[in-house]
Amino acid sequence: MKMLIQGESVDAEGAATFSVANPATGEVVDSVPKGGREDAKRAIDAAADAFKIWSEKPSIERSRVLLKIADLVRSNVEDLATTLTLEQGKPLGEARSEVNSFANTCEYYAGLIGRERGAQTPFSTGEGFFIVTKRPLGVVGAILPWNFPVSLMGWKVAPGLAAGNTFVVKPASTTPLTDIKVAGLLGRAGLPPGAVNIVTGPGGVVGEELLDSPKIAKIAFTGETATGRRIMEGSAKSIKRLTLELGGSDPMIVCDDADLELAVEGAAWGRFRNCGQSCTSVKRLFLFESIADGFIRSFVEKVKTIRVGNGMDSSTHMGPVHTNEQREKVESMVEDAEGRGAKELVKGGRPQQKELAKGNFYVPTVLGDVDYDAQIAREECFGPALPIFIVKDLEEAIERANDTPYGLGSSVWTKNVERAYHAAERIQAGTTWVNSPPISRAEVPFGGFKQSGFGRELGIEGLDHYYETKSIQVLEYGKGKKWAFPIN
Repeated sequence: MKMLIQGESVDAEGAATFSVANPATGEVVDSVPKGGREDAKRAIDAAADAFKIWSEKPSIERSRVLLKIADLVRSNVEDLATTLTLEQGKPLGEARSEVNSFANTCEYYAGLIGRERGAQTPFSTGEGFFIVTKRPLGVVGAILPWNFPVSLMGWKVAPGLAAGNTFVVKPASTTPLTDIKVAGLLGRAGLPPGAVNIVTGPGGVVGEELLDSPKIAKIAFTGETATGRRIMEGSAKSIKRLTLELGGSDPMIVCDDADLELAVEGAAWGRFRNCGQSCTSVKRLFLFESIADGFIRSFVEKVKTIRVGNGMDSSTHMGPVHTNEQREKVESMVEDAEGRGAKELVKGGRPQQKELAKGNFYVPTVLGDVDYDAQIAREECFGPALPIFIVKDLEEAIERANDTPYGLGSSVWTKNVERAYHAAERIQAGTTWVNSPPISRAEVPFGGFKQSGFGRELGIEGLDHYYETKSIQVLEYGKGKKWAFPIN
């Protein structure tokens, strides 16, 4: 598979390639060009040329193109979902949902284009009036993660295109294939060549060119917090606009009046979907002590029913950890917790089945009696291991929930509206779900507090982040004082 620059499939300038492996089998799925700085520069120039065309398109035309993109993606959902499962590892059903999410996001922003209402506002002195307008930023560098490579490309590309911007997309090196296929569909929808370019290659090369180039107006990044810091530093040289969606250690609080059956399902879905590899996965579970025993019994039985396997197998509930390095990080956190006295309520580890031996599989793990200083409590665990903590009441739960440098998502489970609102107001996180696992919707703004990043994706707020605000001040003839210099 090749990169996409100015509407054409191209190799890297140096003709080098690298392989993309299936995390469930270790087998090579395909290879892609190993792009470098010169390839990124070509893509940036192509996006800059396309911006002159796309930014001047009437809003109704941009809306039609986004709707066409959604139709094309949906009509190719099986091919795209299969490719996504092969390169990322998630079950095929989850891959279909992710591809459809890309289409949903395009449709949402197609409906927002041209719907903004402006106003002419008089000066307080009565000398004239001013108008506030919105203009697209220019060329955006989108740097994507490997956990949701398709849907999170949509979170960036859909609002950015709606506002009139163009893109250079740098996919994760382990999951570039589906993004390339999706980008290939965009030109068929009526985008000018170069409006969305895909450059594959090392982040330390391609990503650095995006940071260094004065032609890049904004960086939109999803990934770990450490990389986010590096992007902030690099962007400072040319004062680029930034949207950073970084790591999380999301708490889930279950109160004593919660619907425990629903909460058990929500915890299982929220922790083990995509093998626990979501920024908003449930990563710390807080239970009121009066319901803890019953909840844990039900939850343990639920987790034991999760079938681990190849995502292409229709009976699979949870696929592999994406890389062996990531699996080793999860193993290290579990070992650290156990070394501090934690107990395995559901024993994890690498599965024993022979057919899973070549993949990066890890059995769902549930830990009790976890020390609050354990790594799995203090740091983000990006995999299928969940620590459980017992708290006496809501105030302790909120205090513990906030005891983290992260603040991306959170959830609280209760039938009491006042209690739910009290928790949602005080938990330091960009989103709090009430009686719901972490489900993102196109119309709801998404982003973090603290070291989970800044800026917002999705919703009207997500569109605003792809605009510059311009003020036009008009002084009416014959009004106001006479201007003269020097000033008296």
